[in-house]
Amino acid sequence: MAIKKQDTPRIKFWTPLRVVTTLIVLALLAAFGVSSCNSGRSNNAHLPIVPSVVFDTEMQAANGNPIKLANYSGKILFVNLWATWCGPCRMETPELVRLHQEYQPRGVEFVGLSTEDPNTSGQKVRDFVTQYNVAYPVGWATREVALTLMQGKTTIPQSYIITRDGRLFKKIDGFHPRRTPPELKKALEDVLAGG
Repeated sequence: MAIKKQDTPRIKFWTPLRVVTTLIVLALLAAFGVSSCNSGRSNNAHLPIVPSVVFDTEMQAANGNPIKLANYSGKILFVNLWATWCGPCRMETPELVRLHQEYQPRGVEFVGLSTEDPNTSGQKVRDFVTQYNVAYPVGWATREVALTLMQGKTTIPQSYIITRDGRLFKKIDGFHPRRTPPELKKALEDVLAGG
């Protein structure tokens, strides 16, 4: 005698509830995509905030005036840590002078901060500024500011591009004559486009 196979009821995957839920999710995803494409400015919320000690500390400048990065609030800021004895810093400085000439009129402020002791390197730093025709403010990073920016990496030079709202847009360690200048330029163009 043949056994008759019982018909099992088929469960439909696309129930009315699943169709409606899927349509709602797709509509929300589409709305989110359109709103982010139309924003006009990039959202920097994902970028790390530069610690307040970096902005609030008053540092000594080579010209005798104080340097306080908080004075550049609302502007794009390029900060370079360097030293007079550093060979790569000496190679990088002419490029930074060119970048300053090109980007300062477009709203980027530059500040050079030596990691040396201001009490023993004062004349060396002033001579360096004259020798390389540095027109942007130059001074000395306090130990706390330098350590905060460097985050455990002690090699110099180090450059930091900071957005108008005080976020770290880009950090560039070291200097390579062929790679670093285009990298700096691209980062400056990118921050101007959306930072």
